[in-house]
Amino acid sequence: MYTNSKASIRIVAVMALAALLSACGGVSLLGPSGPPPDVYDLSPKSTFDDDLPTVNWQLVVEEPVASRALDTDRIMIKPSALEIGYVAGARWSDRAPRMIQTRLVESFENSDRIVAIGRQVIGLRGDYNLKSELREFQVEYFREGENGSVLVRMNFKIIAMPSGTILASTTFDRREEVDGDGMDAVIVAFDDALGGVMKRAVQWSLRTVEAYRAEHAEELGLEGY
Repeated sequence: MYTNSKASIRIVAVMALAALLSACGGVSLLGPSGPPPDVYDLSPKSTFDDDLPTVNWQLVVEEPVASRALDTDRIMIKPSALEIGYVAGARWSDRAPRMIQTRLVESFENSDRIVAIGRQVIGLRGDYNLKSELREFQVEYFREGENGSVLVRMNFKIIAMPSGTILASTTFDRREEVDGDGMDAVIVAFDDALGGVMKRAVQWSLRTVEAYRAEHAEELGLEGY
């Protein structure tokens, strides 16, 4: 359990904190105010399977839904399964859901397989919407036999517009071990884990909608399927 206010974030005991700092090579939990935080960003995915279909429909990528603990620019750290903290002196470039939305849009663009892709904004209409929920997005230091690992887990739903019908739903996750000390190693693990999830999401979305359109081409009034 957790609360989101800065004053009420649960901080681990001194012994657990000392072990965490040692394992993380200098990464610490939220502490007193100090110098401006270092800002980190993640990259979009740019490599995909060669057999991905090229599609002629439009997709709107909505901002992922997230819990209050994840809907922040702070970098979450879990020293145990039931404890939550945030890395001191470090921030994401934006709130995690919005940052991930941007990287998802860029990943679809990098696939070169879709006619039009965009964010959910006023007045923008797509043939389909990609809804998602960010369920796990943290670095963990409590798994036995690991130096620390990053876990990213997201649920995705494809919505046909304008009916709002859910065509398909799935969950993708990726865990990457932190290979080294300090924040650079942590961020590399985040980048690899999120990249793996985004690649699967892009490929699943394109293939799922194309399969649906081919199967229902007659009732949808589509030609060429």
